[in-house]
Parts: sequence; C-alpha cells; structure tokens
Amino acid sequence: MKAIAAVKPSTLLRVASIITLALFAGHSSGFPWTPDRSAGSDSLIGQMKSLHFDVMGFSRSYWDFYVGFGLTISVLLLLAVIILWKLASDAKTTPRRTRPFIGMLLAAFTAIAILDWVYFFTAPLVLSIAIAVSLAFAWLSAGKAADGER
Repeated sequence: MKAIAAVKPSTLLRVASIITLALFAGHSSGFPWTPDRSAGSDSLIGQMKSLHFDVMGFSRSYWDFYVGFGLTISVLLLLAVIILWKLASDAKTTPRRTRPFIGMLLAAFTAIAILDWVYFFTAPLVLSIAIAVSLAFAWLSAGKAADGER
C-alpha cells in the first residue's frame, strides 16, 4: 500500500483518466443501452417511445429521457477523462493545489461506484471502483508531495 501511495499523483491521475476513458468507451458503445431484445423488451421500448407528454413546452417521451440521459452520461465521462488528464499535468508542478479537485472527483466516483453496485452490473462497477481507488491514492500522494516536484 505504501508503494502505491508513493507513486506520483500525476501518474495515478493518468491511470484514472485512462480507466475513465475505458468506462466512457464501454458506456457509449452500449448505445442505445437495451441489453435484452426479447419480445417483452421490444414491447416496453415501443411503449417508452409512443407515450409523449409535455415538459416545459417540449413534447418528450420516456425513450427521449432514457436516450438523453445515456448520452449525457457519455459526454460527462468524456469531460472527466479530459479533466483528469489536465489535473495530472497540474499535479506535476503543484500536487498539493490539485488535492481539493482530486478529492471532489474521488467523492463523485465513489458515489458512482455505489450507484453501479445498486443499479447496474459488474463492468461499470469494477471500472468505477478502479477509478476511485486510483483517485484515493492520488489524493494521498498529492498530500505528501511537495509543490514544485516533477
């Protein structure tokens, strides 16, 4: 455990970024996120697409919300990849200053892992846990590193 905490925060943040990229790719490749193609599922999807209602001046269906939220998650995961990569660059010169941002991302990915445990399945759960662990070690490492170190 000490060996991992001794790894530079920038390296751990790059690892978290790459794992998040894998989560983004896996999530996005699952579009439209309907793993079951049985007659019952097709019927439910048909109902989700056919039932429209007004929301703040727009006519939307449950399918619109389902697809929209799924695509929104893809965009936010890609944003997290970019933020983590940029944070890794910043951590090379000012690791202690990146610590609050690492902590916020750690809290978010811990919450995502819990949601994956409750609502989803193994692949996103394992990736979310791996991201959270990488961020936890990056947070610890950034606390020990002196600013200005490379």
